Amino acid sequence: MTSFLEKHFIKDKNNRASYGVLAGIVGIICNVFLFTGKMIIGLVINSSAVIADSFNNLSDAASSVISLVGAKLAAKPADKEHPFGHGRYEYIVALVVSFLILEVGFTCFKSSIDKILHPEDLNITTVALVILLVSILVKIWLSLFNRKLGKKIDSKVLLATAKDALGDVFVTSATVCSLLIYKIFDLNVDGYVGCIVALMVFWAGISVARDTIEPLLGQAVPEELYHQINDKVMSYAGIEGTHDLIVHSYGPTRRMASIHAEIKNTLPIEEAHEIVDKIEQDMIRDMNIFLVVHMDPIDTDNEAVQHAREVVSRVVSEKDPKATIHDLRMVSGSDQINLIFDMVLPYSYKKDECTRFSEEVGEELKKVDKRYNCVITVEHSYVN
Repeated sequence: MTSFLEKHFIKDKNNRASYGVLAGIVGIICNVFLFTGKMIIGLVINSSAVIADSFNNLSDAASSVISLVGAKLAAKPADKEHPFGHGRYEYIVALVVSFLILEVGFTCFKSSIDKILHPEDLNITTVALVILLVSILVKIWLSLFNRKLGKKIDSKVLLATAKDALGDVFVTSATVCSLLIYKIFDLNVDGYVGCIVALMVFWAGISVARDTIEPLLGQAVPEELYHQINDKVMSYAGIEGTHDLIVHSYGPTRRMASIHAEIKNTLPIEEAHEIVDKIEQDMIRDMNIFLVVHMDPIDTDNEAVQHAREVVSRVVSEKDPKATIHDLRMVSGSDQINLIFDMVLPYSYKKDECTRFSEEVGEELKKVDKRYNCVITVEHSYVN
């Protein structure tokens, strides 16, 4: 069914907005249908769990409307005020969806508590159970549908919608179980199941909010993306090493990044600049990432510098295998040799621990050569 809808309703396969619009329309139709059916059943059999479930579907329909609007807004081209485009609208829309889910969960929880305090008889019919089972199948398909489209276009909104739909499967399944328990054992657990349903809805809202707040706050570079960018930059002749990769996301399809590339200091500046230009142009073409490359000249021919770099790396690594160094320079004098370098420590290190670590590194290096004087800049990695 998903392939059929893609084939007949998405004309341009490269247009992300068309996928969002399709998912939004399908979500609205399915959830309005489920809301109507469940609300009628809930009122007929007097079940708070079913009524809570129906309102959950109504919130999903509202979420689909918001997603539809979000897809349109995110597709707006860059302009003077927003030179990086409007892709972050997707994150904002997903956050709004999460608040809707949280509100529904809270409302259903209050209603279910009232049912526990004031239980009422249920009038369960076979037709009601069949319709609820059909709604489970619809939600399973809707989850798979949104998940497939979300992965295809890397959409936080659609992936959040898929997760919410899967949560609805468990919600409705719990509701059906409560009705069967009442029908078979004459035990009314409708209010209790309604509370469980409400808490599951609430947890789904928290999960969606967490997943969408992180990219808005600014995430560390994912390890996979780090290796993709680093390996590509390192593949160019003349690049000796890289560090300080930073990536800013302006939506799932628009990223801006910067990286420090180590280049031999003997390489002519025009040739080095040509390499950097080539990298930046290829990154836009091949990975759609606007990359800014900062050149760091390094001395690879001076044996004393090479020796010092190896010694410093070994000392730092022995103290903490997760710590690294880069940008080492050496300024030699008759009585003192300044080793100037950056040291990357894990985020677990507090400020005073960073200071102590640096002092201990300096002391260890003086044991190697008493003329060594360390000038260390401590920083943390932007890579997850």
